[in-house]
Amino acid sequence: MSLKMAHKTPATKRLTVDRLLSKLGIASRGVSQEWVRAGRIRINGRVVRDPATWVLWPKDSVSVDDQPIQDSAKRFILFHKPKGVVTTHSDEKGRKAIFDVLPANLGYLHAVGRLDQATSGLLLLTSDSVLSGYLTDPAHKVMRIYLVTVRGEFTEFQATEAVGGVVEGGERLQCHSVKIQKGSGRESHLEVVLIQGKNREIRRLFKALGHEVTRLRRIQYGPFKLEDLPSGAWREIPIEDARKALRQS
Repeated sequence: MSLKMAHKTPATKRLTVDRLLSKLGIASRGVSQEWVRAGRIRINGRVVRDPATWVLWPKDSVSVDDQPIQDSAKRFILFHKPKGVVTTHSDEKGRKAIFDVLPANLGYLHAVGRLDQATSGLLLLTSDSVLSGYLTDPAHKVMRIYLVTVRGEFTEFQATEAVGGVVEGGERLQCHSVKIQKGSGRESHLEVVLIQGKNREIRRLFKALGHEVTRLRRIQYGPFKLEDLPSGAWREIPIEDARKALRQS
């Protein structure tokens, strides 16, 4: 299906700002309402806090975290997040965010899940909320692969414990699999597979097993691989190719 919209003037539609964000696939209706109430949305340069605020689209200018949104074709980006960068549009503490590294002309994108500040590697970015919703839904058990370095010698017995799971802070943490690639008394290098996405799960899990994580890098998310993409670089996959890869995985 070809999109031949370049020479057409789109009809102006009147709809609430939360519905607009949902309709454009930027966020769900509920998340959009949270963003509005948090003061993250501007209409024609003015912060709005009522999700039922009316918008004349596309006549009105709408931005999220000061990033203008547009009704454009869906996009899917593979980004090699550097260590030390936070997974947000902007940061109130002044830390460098992923969108300080990426070009400003990519349009509005949201991260599929998160990588914490100290973690590097593959981060998926998209404007397709259906695709990101599928990837992050625990029911779909989408595989994520990490290379992990921990202090000390990590044993096969501990690998079995990590797969079986431990309870930390009232929450069960576990890996789908752990492969010991190289180990010594000083440090161990592991390949860890997750199929769930709990907050800082790998760091918390290995700490509970007596090992501090010193390096953490994601190399794969579902069928999408980091491969030789340099740190700070990005690569776009056509949205239909991304959907096809996910269907075939």
